[in-house]
Amino acid sequence: MSPPPALAWASWHSRCNGGDCVEVAMGEGQIWVRGSGDADGAVLRFTKGAWAAFLAQLSSGS
Repeated sequence: MSPPPALAWASWHSRCNGGDCVEVAMGEGQIWVRGSGDADGAVLRFTKGAWAAFLAQLSSGS
């Protein structure tokens, strides 16, 4: 199945941790994240600042 039309241009990259995977696409000053098992499912959108804060929180283990 294809990605939502608004994100058809996106180049998705998989990121996995112990078998749990998501796909991430970057562009137009934003980052999109979706479950790798459901390419037509929900997509989360982050600004670059929000994405950096999210990753920092994950890295801190909090």
